[in-house]
Amino acid sequence: MDNLKRNLGIIWMLIGPVLFIMLMISAIDNINGHTKGDISNPIPWIIILLVFLPIAVGLTIFGWYALKGNYDKKSR
Repeated sequence: MDNLKRNLGIIWMLIGPVLFIMLMISAIDNINGHTKGDISNPIPWIIILLVFLPIAVGLTIFGWYALKGNYDKKSR
């Protein structure tokens, strides 16, 4: 089970930055696109990116700790 946690740590470390980059690409496409409505307004996208940035960093840190074995079951 400890090996599974460590291997999933690599996945968590990759998910955070990848999702943030995908969200930024989506924001750029919708702001620069010829869409109508609120989705083309940059202010909501800035707020969404600012809220999701700490979440992405947290996922990366969580993955780092899982990879290093901080969540392994320790025998006492």
